[in-house]
Order: sequence, then structure tokens, then C-alpha cells
Amino acid sequence: MPTIETAGIVSKPNSASAGKLVPELLAWFRARSIAVRCDETTAGYAPGTDWIPREQVPEGTQLVVVLGGDGTLLSAARAIGHREIPLFAVNLGGLGFLTAITVDEVFPELERAIHGEHRIGFRRMLCCQLVRGPETIAEYDALNDAVVSKAAIARMVSMETFVDGNLMCTYRADGLIVSTPTGSTAYSLAAGGPIIYPTVGAFAITPICPHTLTNRPVIVPDTSVIQLVCRDLDDSTFLTIDGQVGLPLKRGDRIFCKRSEHVINLVRPPSQLFFDVLRAKLKWGER
Repeated sequence: MPTIETAGIVSKPNSASAGKLVPELLAWFRARSIAVRCDETTAGYAPGTDWIPREQVPEGTQLVVVLGGDGTLLSAARAIGHREIPLFAVNLGGLGFLTAITVDEVFPELERAIHGEHRIGFRRMLCCQLVRGPETIAEYDALNDAVVSKAAIARMVSMETFVDGNLMCTYRADGLIVSTPTGSTAYSLAAGGPIIYPTVGAFAITPICPHTLTNRPVIVPDTSVIQLVCRDLDDSTFLTIDGQVGLPLKRGDRIFCKRSEHVINLVRPPSQLFFDVLRAKLKWGER
């Protein structure tokens, strides 16, 4: 018997592949008496389909199908919040390190998933707290990274960086990235950071175009607490979480980054290894 009674679907907008796949998915679930909750974008690919706001899609579901790329997956992960609902992420043509399931694999892998035969990859998140004076004014969980970047043209950021209360250095750079192992193949990689195996308990601190050329990426245990102290003028720097949400910083703001208590559950193809993904996405040589 199927272990899934209700599934959610969230989709990338303006995707020809999603336009073809969504009606097929809805028919597939309907044939198995599985209820479906769709966001507005998904419903747009199947006229007449009811929809609800994306942040409400995961409620009452046992699986959420994500159609798109890593950006769509990050949005879905934020909607799931702290619920332990598996994300079935389908790559619709982009680079997609996290969206590992191809269009050709969708229905065979879904068949596994609804019978509880799927493989889950657990991805630890980064808890990021913004403290202004005595008050915590914002708290986020990031799957990929927390980024401090300049908010104006031709400015650099100045961030005092502490690890477990010990001063590491003051970074002067175009920006600074604190990434999880999952995020090590995202913005951090583009900035010259290391690739970290997903199950390694570590964070990477990666400067973006540092003005001191000897400043290099540093890996610290994920048991550490990383503190960033803003030394720039008010509103001249910006904190961004997973490239999607954030807010401007004030001088003296403190950002605390530590291991979250929460994980994201990703459905993975049974025979696919992390290095298979690297070879495919980064065009590394074959054996």
C-alpha cells in the first residue's frame, strides 16, 4: 500500500518542461488516489487546478515534489520550515547540485517513494541569528549559506570574524560567505571555496575577492559558533540567506552562525553518489 496520502508540488515559473510535466504528475497522483496540494505557479501549468500559497503547500503532506532548479528547492525548503517532509527535487535543466532527479527518472523514483523504498539524504542546516544591541532581531535557517555583501557600488565590507569567541581576522572584501557542506557547491565554490562532502560536520568561511590576498577560505567544525561583527556604516552592507531573504545591516550588528537543530530530507536516486553528481555537474573527467 502507498505510504503517501497527500503530496505537494512547487514549480519554477516560465518552464516549458514544467508545463509538460505538471499535468502528467497530477494524473499520476490522481490514478493512485493521492491528494495533491499545488502552489500558484504549479496550478498555472494545469488550468482549473486549485492552488494555495507556497508556504502552505507542505501542510499535511508526506512528500513535496519540487520542479525546477536549486533556487526553487531553496524556496521549497524555506516553506517546509522545521517539518521533516522529504523533498523530491527534479532538475528541469539547470546546473542543479541539489535537484538530482532527472525528468526521465521522475515516475520510477516516485513509485519507489510512495511505497517507502526511497533513499533519503539528510542535509544539516545553518542557524543564523542577527543581534542588534541587546535584541535578536532576526533568525533564519539556511540550507546553503549566509552572505554578507556590499549594498553600494565600489564599496567593500569590513567584518570582524570570531570563531568560538576567538578573533580570527577582520575581513575586508567584496563580501563574506558562511556555507554549509551543501552550500559549498554554490556561491562559496564560485568564490574559490572548497567542496565539502555533504556528511562532513563543517562550515566554510569564504571571503569574496578579499583585499588582503593572503585571506583564504577556512573550514571550521560545525560545533563552532561563528560571529561576524559589522564595522561598516549603517545600511551599507546586506545579509542574505540562501540568496533569497535578508535585510540591511547596521554598524555594530552581530551575526551568529551555528549548526541548526534541523535538517532537510532530500530524496536521492538509489545508486547515485555525491561524486557522480560532481562529475556530471562540473564536467570532471570520466574514469
